Amino acid sequence: MQANSFSIKANLADVWKKEIYPAEIKVENGRIAAICPIEEEQSIYVLPGFVDSHVHIESSLLIPVEFARLAVTHGTVATVSDPHEIANVCGMAGVDFMIANGKKTPFKFYFGAPSCVPATSFETAGATLESDDVKALLQRPEIKYLSEMMNFPGVLNGDEEVMKKLKAAHDLDKPVDGHAPGLRGEMAKKYIDAGISTDHECFTAEEALDKIGYGMKILIREGSAAKNFEALADLLHEHADVIMFCSDDKHPDSLILGHINQLCARAVAKGISLFNVLQAACVNPVQHYKLDVGLLRVADPADFIAVNDLKDFKVVQTYIGGNLVAENGSSKIQSAQVSAINFFDCDPIQTDDIQVKAAGKSFIDVIEALDGQLITNKLSSSPRIVDGYVSSDTDCDILKLVVVNRYKKAPVAVSFIKNFGIKQGAIASSVAHDSHNVIAVGADDESLVRAVNLVVKEKGGLSCVSENAEKILPLPVAGLMTTDDGYSVAEAYTSLDNMAKITLGSTLASPYMTLSFMALLVIPHLKLSDKGLFDGDTFSFVN
Repeated sequence: MQANSFSIKANLADVWKKEIYPAEIKVENGRIAAICPIEEEQSIYVLPGFVDSHVHIESSLLIPVEFARLAVTHGTVATVSDPHEIANVCGMAGVDFMIANGKKTPFKFYFGAPSCVPATSFETAGATLESDDVKALLQRPEIKYLSEMMNFPGVLNGDEEVMKKLKAAHDLDKPVDGHAPGLRGEMAKKYIDAGISTDHECFTAEEALDKIGYGMKILIREGSAAKNFEALADLLHEHADVIMFCSDDKHPDSLILGHINQLCARAVAKGISLFNVLQAACVNPVQHYKLDVGLLRVADPADFIAVNDLKDFKVVQTYIGGNLVAENGSSKIQSAQVSAINFFDCDPIQTDDIQVKAAGKSFIDVIEALDGQLITNKLSSSPRIVDGYVSSDTDCDILKLVVVNRYKKAPVAVSFIKNFGIKQGAIASSVAHDSHNVIAVGADDESLVRAVNLVVKEKGGLSCVSENAEKILPLPVAGLMTTDDGYSVAEAYTSLDNMAKITLGSTLASPYMTLSFMALLVIPHLKLSDKGLFDGDTFSFVN
């Protein structure tokens, strides 16, 4: 796309003067040449483009180009993107893939250097990025920050490799993203004092205020699984200078419906000042991460949006670098053909691989999934025993959960989970944060095996099986993404999601997204890795 020269008349939401006034914005060669106040009120409003301040593009199941095609229709012009999902599968080659694909579109992708590959030593990933690798990435101009430091025990205990990664970012004056769910008091202070500047894991206002008091900026997350907006939005009244909006993980069906624009509408509806909202949605991410994204000043890149009103934020036009990239819900960004990369070396499993002998067990440890949260609870329950084996118990909604190592032949890890609500069949996924082994939950062993083996056959994907049907959405790029058109992927995903809910009976708002986080060991309290059941509080395996 070639940058255009043009002018547009609109009511300007000036985030610097904190005023709304009619103006003519003149664009020359992709930059704002002049902003001239005019007399007549206009029918549309112009404001800076939205920025998602923390997102894993891979979680949309879309490569960057396809993500961009959907995001621009909602007024998003840039993302602060952590590529650690693909890095955990393919290492440096995965990061390179994301950067190269992102450059095929005018959308502004800003990537970080993954700090935790693998996320922990208690799981099997496809790659390792040592401190020297991270330092090399940070020295690249397209890498803007050190991605979320999930290893907060390593920070608190002064782990040598962790400290080297932090130092590499600080030496280059690049910010460090945090990840410290539930961390409070002196431990939070020590973590923040190590030079970690943001956190997107707060799920209570009290925790967020604690961290703000120690100098941290808070990202209000509203994704497909983790939804913290309602708990944190009121912070914008008094702390708009240190708040940003992010999605973290957003599935394609959610992205079709909206993005950061939805959070703006919800915040304004709660009575929060428009300019406090735009501070979080537009200004703060650009300033914090030093992004080359325009904020409607003379000489800025012409990155802005036109909306119908300042209540619903329905986007009429999106401009990036002076290019019209979306209009009236239609994306003007073109798809791009790419070659897939992957790491998948896994054989089909059998029923014997996932059976658990009762062996006199009077109780079993159970993960309790929480709808709309990444954290889980720890429960104990009496097991359902059939023919000497512990089995799924659909009556009590306690189902078998399995994780299969996708990188090498290894025993299957098995546990039990509550709150999925599945009455028949099973679902499986090769999207399982952060190591992305194959994870599945189901009502019976035969269905679990079928669901897993569908994913294995495609070397990555999302599957759903019932008593008499099966579906698979292949994910050939690292077992995380597809190169297909984003709109068709959203349709295919919606079909899977509906089958999981309507046919299988899942009661979760987003069963696949929730499933993908049940192997995320760095979020308390109980999770399952390919090596076994893990207690996130003690950071050790459950006996």
